[in-house]
Order: sequence, then structure tokens, then C-alpha cells
Amino acid sequence: MTSFSISEINDILKGELIGNTNQIIQGAEELKKANNNQISFIGNPKYSKIWSDSKACAALVCPKSVIEPGDNRAFIRVKNVDLAMAEILTLFKPSTPVFDTDIHPTAVVHETAKIGDGCKIGANCYVGKDVELGKGVILYPNVCVFDETTIGEGTVVWSGTTIRERCVIGNHCIFHINVSIGADGFGYRPSDDGRGLVKIPQIGNVVIGNYVEIGANSCVDRAKFSSTIIGDGCKIDNLVQIAHNSVMGRFCIMAGHSGLAGSVTLGDGVMIGGSASIKDHTTIHSGATVCAGSGVMNDVEAGKTVLGYPAQEARDMLKEWASVRRLIKK
Repeated sequence: MTSFSISEINDILKGELIGNTNQIIQGAEELKKANNNQISFIGNPKYSKIWSDSKACAALVCPKSVIEPGDNRAFIRVKNVDLAMAEILTLFKPSTPVFDTDIHPTAVVHETAKIGDGCKIGANCYVGKDVELGKGVILYPNVCVFDETTIGEGTVVWSGTTIRERCVIGNHCIFHINVSIGADGFGYRPSDDGRGLVKIPQIGNVVIGNYVEIGANSCVDRAKFSSTIIGDGCKIDNLVQIAHNSVMGRFCIMAGHSGLAGSVTLGDGVMIGGSASIKDHTTIHSGATVCAGSGVMNDVEAGKTVLGYPAQEARDMLKEWASVRRLIKK
């Protein structure tokens, strides 16, 4: 079992140690659930009142914290509690599932596929014609990678994920369970005789940058032509839809149940809240934020925060809601 003294943890975090504890720290937990061998955190001073009832022997605290740790308990004061806790969680992170063999006997790997050094391919995986896997790629059981797809080094693909043909995946990405990359975009037009719908061929692909993480059951559709693009460092939650020919800049965030319609463009650092919907052919410029549950119908300026359905500048929307509430009360 991994364990540390409080001084060892403080050496790693390079914080300010307040008080001391002789307890050996064997894990991390929230304040209310922690035991006396665990470290917790107080990210906001309003949670300080919970400390006295917590069994945790130590906690990370923000610079504004004024409470004392107490007998045989310690605080580590850090500039950013969330980032420091991320380091702590990394220390106690359990190991991932172990591969007994690099390529499982039940995996089907086409003879033309190029497999980099240190790759691991789990049971019942399929790796198609002319696929290229960079060094250290991990495909957990039941992953399908179709023809002519390239996956960069260090990328991890969890079970149930399917990556369709001709897609390009960068280095050090993480695709969680049941991700879909490169399915056909949603393209149909009414037939001339009015008796049905004509499917529009989707002949493009998906291009994903480096250090992208995509949550479980999320979908990135291939382009009608050219590419659907996800920039470096983007983080995508579970159950997110990214439609054909959308382009995401670098380090964008999309929360669960949000979605981009076709040909949406996001600048760098755009944040999309949960269940937000973005209309097709809309541009959200760099640094903008779309609040949860909003419906964006028009372009959003750089750095703006929008809210509501249809979305508008957040302060204006809040004023409008307040005015409606006052009218209702009358």
C-alpha cells in the first residue's frame, strides 16, 4: 500500500506545513468521509466548519484559511488547492488493468498494420488494413480501429471504442469506454419525388490533436468532406455530440450532454456547459463561455459569457429573468 508522511507530501507539494501529524497517510478522501489515515482538502473557507467533525489527519487549505488544524493534525497551505489535490490523487492512483501479453491471441491485427514498440492490444480487438499505431498505444479489449487510421504514441483507448477508417489521432490522447470516432455525419436531403430522404455521403474524416480526452459514450462524426477537427488539449465529457465538419480550437472544454451541430467552429479555450446546444454554422470565438442548458443560435464574441435559450449575454439574460419574476409576483 502506498503511504507517505505529512512532511513527504509537503516536500512534493512545496506548500506551507501548519501543525503536524504522526499518522501515516494512505489515501485521500473528502472531509466527511475521510478516516484518520487520509488527507482531505478545504478549497473554500466556507467548508472550514466541517473540519472539526472530520476524521482526516491532514488537509490542503487555501491561502485565505484561518482555522488551526488541531492536535496531531496538519494543514498544507497551497496556492491552488484543486491543482495540489490533483497531485495527491496521482500519488494514490491505483494501477490500471494489466496485460498478460502485449497482443492477445484473440485480437485480429491485419498483416499490413504497423504496430509501434510497446503497444498493447487486448482481447477481441480489431486493427484493420494499413493502420498505424505509435509507440506505447494501448487498446483495451473490444476496441475496433478501421483501415488507414493513424494513432499517435501513448494514446489509450478503452473498451468498446470504435475508430472508423482514415481517422488521424494525436499523441497521448485518452478515449474512454464506448467512444465513437468517425461515424457518418448526419446528412440527408428530401428526395426529388418527395417520397423519402437521400443520404448525403460523408467522405471526410476526423482529425484529433494531442492530449485530447473524450468521455464515455461521446461521438465525433466524420466530415462530409475535409475533416472534423478537435484541437490539442481539448477535454470532452461523457455523452457529448460533435457533428460533421465542426472545428474545435485548442484546450476547449465540453461538459456532458452538450452538442455541436454541423460546421460549428470553436476558438481556443471555449467552455461549453452541460446540456448546451450550438446551432450549425455558428462560430464561438476564443475564450467565450456558454452556460449550462443554453441554446446558441448566433455567433459569440471572444471572451463573452452567454446564457439562456436563445442564448444572449449572461448579465442581460439574468436581468431579463429578474424582470419577468417581478412581473409574475405583481
